[in-house]
Amino acid sequence: MTSSHDARHMPLTRAQKLAQDAAEAAEVRAYQMHPNVVALRIERIRTQVDRLCWTGIVLGLAFTMTNVQWFAAAGALPWSLPWLAAWVLDPTVSLVLLAILRGEQITARYQVHTGGWVRAAKWFALAATYLMNTWLSYADGSVAGVVLHSVPPLLVFVAAEAITDLRDKLSDAVLVAYTEVRRTVHEPAAPTRQPAQRKSFTEYLAVARSAWSADVSITPAWVREVTNCSRGLSSRLAKALAAEIDSVNGGDRP
Repeated sequence: MTSSHDARHMPLTRAQKLAQDAAEAAEVRAYQMHPNVVALRIERIRTQVDRLCWTGIVLGLAFTMTNVQWFAAAGALPWSLPWLAAWVLDPTVSLVLLAILRGEQITARYQVHTGGWVRAAKWFALAATYLMNTWLSYADGSVAGVVLHSVPPLLVFVAAEAITDLRDKLSDAVLVAYTEVRRTVHEPAAPTRQPAQRKSFTEYLAVARSAWSADVSITPAWVREVTNCSRGLSSRLAKALAAEIDSVNGGDRP
C-alpha cells in the first residue's frame, strides 16, 4: 500500500507518488510473472477443465444407463433376474471407460503416450455404448429417437478424446510458461562495463620511468607505447621524464 507521506511525515509530491506507485506495480508484476506463479495458474485452469469434463462425461454415461438396460432386458419382466442383470451391463462398460480415461489423465499430465490397445479399448467401450443406446431407435425407424440417444454417447466420445488432448496441451503450456517466463524474468542481465579507472599524471610517469632504460630515446611515441596514454598526454610525459632523467644524470643522458 502506498503512503502519502515520507519518512519525515512530509506530504509527497505528485511525482513522488507516481514513482512510489510505479515501484509497487513493478514489484507486483514481478511476482505475477514468476515462473512458479504462472505454472500454478495454469495448473488451476487444468483442474477446472478436468472437473467440468468429468462432470459432463459422468452425466452423459448416467443418461445412457436406462437405455442400455432397456436394450439388454429385451422385454423381460420388471424385477426378474434378466431384468436385474440388464442393469449391470451399462456400469460394466462405463467403469472400464472411466478407468481408461482416468489412466489417460495421469499419462497425459506427464506426457507419456499410451499404446494402441488403450485407444482400442476406449473406442470399443464408446462404440458399444452408442450402439446399445440407439439400436431400438434404429429398429423402430425413429429419427427423433436416434438423435436423442445419439447425443449423450457421442458427446462422451468427443469429450473423452478432447480431454486427453487438452491435458497434453495444458502440460505443454505449463512447461512453456515456466521456461519462457523464467528466461525473460530471471535471466541475469548482461554485466555492465566498469568504466576504466583514470590514471593520474604521476602514475603514468611512474610507468614510463620503470620502462625506461639507458638505450631508450624518450619520445612521445615511446611513452604512448609503454603507458597507453593519450597523444596529448604523451608529449608532457616525455618532456617530464626527460627532464627528470637529465636532472639525475647531470645532463649526461644520451
